[in-house]
Formats: sequence, C-alpha cells, structure tokens
Amino acid sequence: MSLELNDEQLKLRNLVREFARSELAPGAAQRDATGEFPADQIRTLQQMGFFGLIFPTRFGGGGRDFASYVIVVEELARVDASIAITLLAHTLCATHIDLFASEEQKEKYLAPLVSGRQLGGWALSEPDAGSDAAGIRTMAVADGEGWRLDGNKYFISNGSRAGTLVVMAVTDPAGTSGKLSAFIVPGDVEGLGKGKNLDKLGYRASDTVALMLRAVRLPKENLIGAQNQGFHQAMHVLDAGRVGIAAMALGIGRACLEDSLTYLKKRNAFGHPIAEFQALRFMIADMATELDAARLLVMRAAQMKDRGIRFTKEASMAKLYASEAATRAALKAVQMHGGYGYTRAFAVERYLREAKLCEIGEGTSEIQRTIISREMLGEGGKP
Repeated sequence: MSLELNDEQLKLRNLVREFARSELAPGAAQRDATGEFPADQIRTLQQMGFFGLIFPTRFGGGGRDFASYVIVVEELARVDASIAITLLAHTLCATHIDLFASEEQKEKYLAPLVSGRQLGGWALSEPDAGSDAAGIRTMAVADGEGWRLDGNKYFISNGSRAGTLVVMAVTDPAGTSGKLSAFIVPGDVEGLGKGKNLDKLGYRASDTVALMLRAVRLPKENLIGAQNQGFHQAMHVLDAGRVGIAAMALGIGRACLEDSLTYLKKRNAFGHPIAEFQALRFMIADMATELDAARLLVMRAAQMKDRGIRFTKEASMAKLYASEAATRAALKAVQMHGGYGYTRAFAVERYLREAKLCEIGEGTSEIQRTIISREMLGEGGKP
C-alpha cells in the first residue's frame, strides 16, 4: 500500500483541486448561509464525469479505480462539503445498482446515473431506524404483478432531487436481518412525497429530506437481486460508503489545517506572529500527524477495495479515525483563530459544523467500534 499517486491520479487531483478553488470556493459560504442547493455546480461536475467516475464505461461511467474516487471526494470536501456529500449519496445509489442489479436494470437505471443525466439517492434511514437497520418499518407487499411500498424515510440526501432512488423496505416481517429487500424507485413515481430540506447544523446546501411513500406501486422487476437480501446488499454498499465519508472527513480536516497555517502566519499578538507560540505549533503538529495517519487508513481501504480484498474492518477503521481526527482538527482550528474562529468571518466555524456529521453519518463512531471489534473477534457475519 502506497500513498504515492500515479500520473492519472495526480492529473485528476489537480483538475478537481483547481475546479474547487475557482468554481466552488467563491460561493461556498453564501450557500451555507442560505441553504441554496448548488445545482449549477453539481451539473457541471456531472458533465465532467465525476458522478460516474468509478462505474463501468459501458454504461457511460469513467471506469476509474476507487482510490481516484476518494481523491475527488477529499478535494471537493476541502472546499465545500455539501457538494462532497451530494456525490457520496449519489454514489451509494449507483453502487447498489452496479453491484446487485440485473443487466436490464443497469441499462435502464444505472446508465442515466453514471452518465450525468440523473442524480441518485439511497434511502435506508427512517425516523426510528438509523444505526439500527433492523428497525426499518417501511413495508413492501407483493401486489398483483408488482410491489406496493408504504412508509417513511428520513435524512435522505438528494432525496427531493434524485431521479432514481434505492429504497430499503421490509419484505419478511417475521425475519431479522434477512427481512429487508432493496427496490429501485423512480423519483417521480406516484405516491412518493418529498419533504423540505432539513434545517441542519452543517451541510446546509445539501438536499436532505424526508420521503413519504404512500401506496407506491412498482413493477416486480424493480426488486434488486433476490427478495430478503437487502440487508446483506446494504452492508456491502456501506463498506464503500464509509471510505467515502472518511475521505470527506479528511478533506474537511485538511481545510482546517491549511486555513490555520495561513492564519498563524498572518496574525500577530504580544508583538509577535502567533506562529511563534509553542502551544499553537504543537496544535499544528498534532493536526498534521493525525491527518496523515487518516490518509493512510483511507488509502489502504480504497486500495483493498480496488484489489477485491474484503475491507469491512479497514473501512470502519478509516471512517472512525478520519472522522474523529477531522473533529479534533476543527476544534483546534477554531481555538487557534480565537474569537474570530467563533464567527462567520472565517470558514473554520463551518468546518467544525461539517466535521461532526462525519462521526454520525453511515454509522456512528460507536457502530464503527462495534464492527471493528466483531471483525477482530471473527464475528463479522453477525447482523
């Protein structure tokens, strides 16, 4: 495992970094303040191929490795995490279809997602079922030649804008982890209600809504894979998703470090640049060391996925460490900026709000520790 990027990855990183600097950075603070969805910027990123980067070329994707994807996520999150999380949510949907759908389903639903014509969403969480996927209450009942879905989903990123959603629902009420199935749900299907963007602490420009499914009827071919295999499918999708969250955390943490370095060199106190103060220098040293360690964990998990090696434990390790390192970096960044860090005059207050979600989304830190310990004890198959 190496942190050294190949020529293609370096070109990709430089391309995304420059785009983020010139096109995303100028409006990031304003979008955060107003909650305006960055529709134009997302559309441009779709046209540039970033929303299909890792998917098969035969469906219009880029055919790139997963390590390239985490590079893109980090660079976007460094500037605007709302845009990064939009990509993450889209990728969960497309990944689920790519891994488990039939060829016919891929032709119909994956191709628009990865070619940039549609945005995707992935609907697992519910008002009473976040970390506890076994608590899902949305029901899918066989109805004539198809299925009828009824229930509520919550915290669904891209939920009101997705052209295609993957929705998890109960198909065996008497089962445990095997009771769920996954369904492809068109974003404009009759009976699908969409709430307003939630008033969130961070990621305010991302589209995060409740979905209400009221007698949503789907043809039988919209079931993904075999019935009652949704939980198994979701766990595979979440492995990759957690590496994406870790990369997003890494980007936020890097923003904290780089902005703090700039501030320390410019700010004076007691007649000296504050960069001369040992306490602040130690903060910088800790931030840099932890972020480098996080990058190693992220790239290890990404490269294991690219080699087809089971990476459940490594994904959780990367997500756990990178997310908590990002929060520590954000707290230090605010502290180093003093009173200014507690205002909107500097972006570090936004980074703190954004970093915290990385410890919650796609499995809290406590869930990651549970997964890691199970894997270490040889209990990886437990639900």
